[in-house]
Amino acid sequence: MATHLPVVSSAPVERPRKRHPKWLRVPMPGGEGYTDLRKRVKELQLHTVCQSASCPNIGECWNNRALTIMILGDICTRSCRFCDVKTGRPLPVDEGEPDRVATILGELSLRHTVITSVDRDDLKDGGASVWARTLRSCHERAPWMTIEVLVPDFKGVLSDADVVLDAGPDVFAHNLETVPRLSKQVRVQAKYDRSFAVLEHAARRGALTKTGLMLGLGESLGEVREVIDQLGEKHLTILTLGQYLQPSRKHLEIDRYVHPDEFAELADYARSRGIAHVESGPLVRSSYHAEGQAELIRRLQADRGSIGFASLRPELDPPGV
Repeated sequence: MATHLPVVSSAPVERPRKRHPKWLRVPMPGGEGYTDLRKRVKELQLHTVCQSASCPNIGECWNNRALTIMILGDICTRSCRFCDVKTGRPLPVDEGEPDRVATILGELSLRHTVITSVDRDDLKDGGASVWARTLRSCHERAPWMTIEVLVPDFKGVLSDADVVLDAGPDVFAHNLETVPRLSKQVRVQAKYDRSFAVLEHAARRGALTKTGLMLGLGESLGEVREVIDQLGEKHLTILTLGQYLQPSRKHLEIDRYVHPDEFAELADYARSRGIAHVESGPLVRSSYHAEGQAELIRRLQADRGSIGFASLRPELDPPGV
């Protein structure tokens, strides 16, 4: 009588994904505001980081008519292991995009907004000239609006960063994302020191500066505090701290879920080190609740003598206000 041996599969065994704790659970996006904004974004052939990076806050933000436009297409030249934005060969620059961005932001009548982009290492200036045209179009169409730019590192070419700064953003942001020890693993083609140098350059030029860190990638509390110390020493202005969430099985796994109390403790520590404004919590992202920060930004510009489009003109109200 034949003996049947057990079948052993050669396929890799997938570990079950961690179940999110209750403080990270959000309702599915929906509602009239969400639907209307999604339709308008599609009509204008625009991209948002809210969609491309699978942001968990999209439902809340879009129902409040707040979104983060992503310029220079939706295909990134880099392959960061935390990010859900597509990687590959980007399409040619869309010359009409700056005006369409200004159109939707003018329609929304927000007091403050955030604009970001994919990395465009294929372009000679990293997309800096498109950034400048977008900012100037938005200043013209919505002069009441303060604008935060969340930019790439431009491969450390500070003259490209200057092109953006010369167009008058109210906040110049670039995310460090993680602590130095994990930077290469998390951001692959980026360098921690290069990113920090871009932020430091913008601060020396008199801009309000902002950066963000994801927690839960394997960093220690001491490493996070060391980064905060460094930011405080260089007089950087705004910091966001949020929980890393794995977009798919292809991305880095979550090392741990950071409790809300730890986020609160780190926020207190950052303020004690001279960071002027801190957003810290499991669901915090670079642009989380940014739409309500126009007054804060104007105050910080006034207090610190910082440059920006808002500092060059009296405060205006959006239409209908």
